[in-house]
Amino acid sequence: MKTWLSLIVILTATASFASDYSWHDTEGKYMDLRIDGVPVIRYQYEAIDESSPERRHDTYKPFHHVFDADGKDFITKGPGGKFPHHRGIYFGFSKCSYTDSEGKVHKNIDTWHCKKAHQVHKKLIKKSADEKSASMTSEIAWIDNEGAEFATEVRTLTFSKKGNGDLVVDFDSVVTPLHPAMRVDGDPQHAGFQFRANNEVAESTAKQTYYIRPGSGKAAPGKTINWSSKLDNETTRDLPWKGMSFVTGGNRYSVAYIDSPQNPKPARYSERDYGRFGSYFFKDISPAEPLKVQYKLVIRSGEMTQEEIESFEAP
Repeated sequence: MKTWLSLIVILTATASFASDYSWHDTEGKYMDLRIDGVPVIRYQYEAIDESSPERRHDTYKPFHHVFDADGKDFITKGPGGKFPHHRGIYFGFSKCSYTDSEGKVHKNIDTWHCKKAHQVHKKLIKKSADEKSASMTSEIAWIDNEGAEFATEVRTLTFSKKGNGDLVVDFDSVVTPLHPAMRVDGDPQHAGFQFRANNEVAESTAKQTYYIRPGSGKAAPGKTINWSSKLDNETTRDLPWKGMSFVTGGNRYSVAYIDSPQNPKPARYSERDYGRFGSYFFKDISPAEPLKVQYKLVIRSGEMTQEEIESFEAP
């Protein structure tokens, strides 16, 4: 009888994980993912608008926002604020270059700051949603300093909620050059797959931000460690994961950033008390061998422990 009752409890708990995932598009602007009617994610995809410097700034790269637990405000940063090019969940490199079919090398293409180059959403390839998860795949053009597309990215994000309320974000990207050879490069502060918290963190709560690192665990609030040529070791390079906890809207949130062993290495990590963290690498790619990466974010309302992050499955 105890076994039967336990089975009933387990099945009931599992069934309660099912939710109503649905996409809601504001055409030409953004697309929201709602779970049980509450906004959770916003894909900001408005095409670049060159009509003014302000409008260009607001629209020079697609990215994903994360809503707070109530679905009313963002816990991630959009345009403006400290380091205005930082945008929620985003991907780019400050030092791209490519060699065209005539052998000419095009350098200093910056899809991170986007002062000349930029990224633009071309189309939504597909989207799906059911009672367990939702996903979307978009085609994103990487545009060089002269306004020509030099690479095409197919970016897929999958979203799911755990029974404890954690939001799991699986990020998959394939970047294919449109020329014989291309390199992505930068530095730990200005390249790669990154997460940036709401600008409120930079303005008022940065000293409450803390990081959780493999080996050393939870760090003191406000203390950061960044890769450099002088600090190139197991504390800053090729980490399987890293965690960050920050305060915005009067609430604490935590994010676990999980790398894939298959992603290019060395992967060099950076972290800031204002809520930006992630890793970067450099790599030579070609149409026959495009860049392929996978990352996972686990986002929680509340705190995380080192042991919990270590238990998360790698992408």
